[in-house]
Amino acid sequence: MKTFTAYVEWDPATKLYVGIIPGITGAHTQAKTLDELHKNLKEVLELCIEELKSKGELKELPQFNGLQQIEVAI
Repeated sequence: MKTFTAYVEWDPATKLYVGIIPGITGAHTQAKTLDELHKNLKEVLELCIEELKSKGELKELPQFNGLQQIEVAI
């Protein structure tokens, strides 16, 4: 069992939550609710990991190190 960290944003243009799992190619999705987004992210992550396994490319998975906030004038 491994825990992954997802990056989640609210997109006001589409009125959807958008989630990505950094370091896992293809692990991104969107949903109307956070609960639905969580379900979708888990499903897509499982599919991506299965594909990596089948290609023999599942070696070292990304490790969460933290977040940084960068302030800029706009």
